Amino acid sequence: MPPPPPPLGRGRRRAAQVFDEALDDTELVAARTALTQGRWQSARSLLARTGDEWDRRGHRVTVLAAEPYCAAWTREWLLAEPESADASVLLAVALVRRALRGKETPQDAREACRSAAGRAPADPTPWLGLLMLARERGPERDVVRLFEEVRARYADHHHAHHLMVAWLAERRADAGPDPLHEVYDFAAWAAEQAPADSPLAILPVIAHTERYRALAAAGLAPADPVASGHWAGRRARLVMKAAFDWWLEWEQDDHPRRLIDLNFLAHAKVCEGRSAEAAALFHRIGDHVTPQPWSYPGRDARTAFRAARASALGTA
Repeated sequence: MPPPPPPLGRGRRRAAQVFDEALDDTELVAARTALTQGRWQSARSLLARTGDEWDRRGHRVTVLAAEPYCAAWTREWLLAEPESADASVLLAVALVRRALRGKETPQDAREACRSAAGRAPADPTPWLGLLMLARERGPERDVVRLFEEVRARYADHHHAHHLMVAWLAERRADAGPDPLHEVYDFAAWAAEQAPADSPLAILPVIAHTERYRALAAAGLAPADPVASGHWAGRRARLVMKAAFDWWLEWEQDDHPRRLIDLNFLAHAKVCEGRSAEAAALFHRIGDHVTPQPWSYPGRDARTAFRAARASALGTA
């Protein structure tokens, strides 16, 4: 028996929230709203239109899958279309997200992802779901293998690379601010392997910020990122300059997850003390703030973002 539709006020409460994983994807927002009301046909049409744009598909599936009733409504879809690969993938990732919230067993989520992968062998999205689960629930030995499964299907997968960087950054936290830490090597390698216009060029900035998160959580870096000095070294400055220069030349207006990169880059520029460059990024971000990295480490992301933006724009 599927769940009832949510109260009519739900959409208004959602609109009032600051953080929205859908970012600026209005088609995704519309399909998600319909899905919360049990109208899975909109999600079906959205994923059909998305096709094999793998970054966009991964983004849309993971956002739809976050809806509390997504699994129930997607089972209704599968009853109507038992052979639907799109429905199978969406259900699998919905179970992953439920497992990450403690609402589903990891084993059931893994089995659903493997089933979805069998129906859509070329699609990296079921493997992304498995990677999301392994990154949080282990076992760790699976993380690299699952990343390679994603990469074998789409070498420049944005979300998968971000998951790997976050995972690697947490390794050997007790080593302190080691400039030779493996996360830096991985990010540099991935950026070099990617095409010139790939947003993976900004991955070294992500790595530097995620490593700060891990160090601060371990008590090995100050809790104030601006005062930490983590962005003050020569290596950090070179990374930030290269990433900002790439953005100026190759700004990806149509990449579904570009606003995540822009939030990380603006945060880095604030921490580096480059207000003018940060201001340009804040103008591009608009209201599409992401919790990470503004919440690092254990901060209120909304407050941190607003303070940083006001300082950069001179409106504090």
